Amino acid sequence: MIKSDFSNCLTAAVDIRVPFFDLDPAGVAWHGRYFQYFELARCELLESVDYSYEGMKQSGFLWPVADTIVRYVRPLTLNQVARVTACLREWEMRLVIDYKIEDENGCVLTKARTVQVPVDAETMELTLGSPQILVASVEKRLREVLQSSG
Repeated sequence: MIKSDFSNCLTAAVDIRVPFFDLDPAGVAWHGRYFQYFELARCELLESVDYSYEGMKQSGFLWPVADTIVRYVRPLTLNQVARVTACLREWEMRLVIDYKIEDENGCVLTKARTVQVPVDAETMELTLGSPQILVASVEKRLREVLQSSG
């Protein structure tokens, strides 16, 4: 279940503007483009915990997407400005990230979730649990957020 409340998790957001080449023949953003929008927010989120794609590679892990859920509530249209927010829900065994796309008035247009699993980069085998470097980085960032809000 995709949760809409992002108040109790680490988040990162990016603003997008829907370009012409993202539109389908009906004049709305093609459903497949949304995954690129989610990726922009996910990269921002992972960089905020010092675990970018370069960091993943250095830690010896790949993180393929194993599952996705998307709820298209309202379409994105040409030149529409929207905010894409990613929220880290789980990180100790796998990465579960929820997303929401909101218009300039805060109206939710899309909700989504991706689940990524850790795979050993050399053997390409699924591993049990996230690498300690990721867990430590997330816990460090959570402490920083709690200290700055308290």
